[in-house]
Amino acid sequence: MKDNSGRLGTEKIWKLVLQLAIPAMLAQFVNVAYSIVDRIYIGNIPEIGGNALAGVGVCGPIVTLISSFAYLVGLGGAPLMAIRLGEGEEKRARDILSTGFLLLVVLSVILTAAVFFSKELLLGWFGASTPELFSYAEEYLTWYVFGTLFAILAAGLNSYIVAQGCAKLGMTASLIGAAANIALDPVFIFTLDMGVAGAAIATVLSQVLSAAFSVLVLMSKNRAVRLRINGFSGKTARKILTLGISPFLIIATDSVMLLALNGVLQRYGGENGDLYITAATIMLSFMQVITMPLGGISSGTQPILSYNYVACRMKRIKEGEKWILFLAILFTFVMFLAAQFFSEPFVSVFTRDEALQALSVRFIRVYTLAIIPLSFQYVFV
Repeated sequence: MKDNSGRLGTEKIWKLVLQLAIPAMLAQFVNVAYSIVDRIYIGNIPEIGGNALAGVGVCGPIVTLISSFAYLVGLGGAPLMAIRLGEGEEKRARDILSTGFLLLVVLSVILTAAVFFSKELLLGWFGASTPELFSYAEEYLTWYVFGTLFAILAAGLNSYIVAQGCAKLGMTASLIGAAANIALDPVFIFTLDMGVAGAAIATVLSQVLSAAFSVLVLMSKNRAVRLRINGFSGKTARKILTLGISPFLIIATDSVMLLALNGVLQRYGGENGDLYITAATIMLSFMQVITMPLGGISSGTQPILSYNYVACRMKRIKEGEKWILFLAILFTFVMFLAAQFFSEPFVSVFTRDEALQALSVRFIRVYTLAIIPLSFQYVFV
């Protein structure tokens, strides 16, 4: 492994954007696989698949809320680290990484305790209004929450890897976790007959592997900014949190939106409330295939803008913004077409229930009508 940060100021912009954005997009595609693979296997559990999928769907906004704290620190600290690299201040860059790492650990401990002891209240808020739905949701969340540390480290540290120009290593970290999850899910769900709990355990074990790889990458002697626990700086922590508040709010707000959606579906869906929540879970899985890679485009290319901002190369920054926006618009346009014309095959892997399939396809087509403007939100916000 080698230091790739210097090329951020010399390589052709279009080439840099592709070299950093595409691996970051793929890494986020892989991250989506964590939840989607879980849902596919859960949805195909004999007899209980539909209700179990609805229960896991209720947990989705809570999992999203947990992950938003990883991006608070990751997307808040990584650009700062890239700026210090651009200034040639490697010691200050190491201090930012050290503080960011400790922030991730502290936040994960707080979140683990907070979610575990308030899970009944949270699940009620997020739509688990029937005993059967609640039982599946609680079973999944109880196991998942104990892996919060690894989930947050895996997602948060990835940004610090990419910020050093090592997007492929960031993608590899995600790929390791996803591959493990795909392999472990059928073992725990079907072979060991653990059902919903097995899906959560498989996800946690996969996140352990991804987090461990990320830590090893950042501790490598060949990294421009090597992870060392040099202490915690309150001043640096405030800067990280201030810069990371925007992406944090974007992701956390999604949880609030999902809370409202589940509540409305359950309240006004009547006896079909659980069916609507199951269809919404499938639809939101498709939306993750859109929004998470969009986030990968944005976060993966941040080092280009940060590095050249410090070097006062405004022409390179403007050119970079144009290429980043073009790539985001192209991606959302392709996904819009996929949603409108090819959503049936996506839905069919989750369930064989024809009524649920038809409802899910309709949800996807309507919900994605305005996804192209998301390009501007993710690139400029």
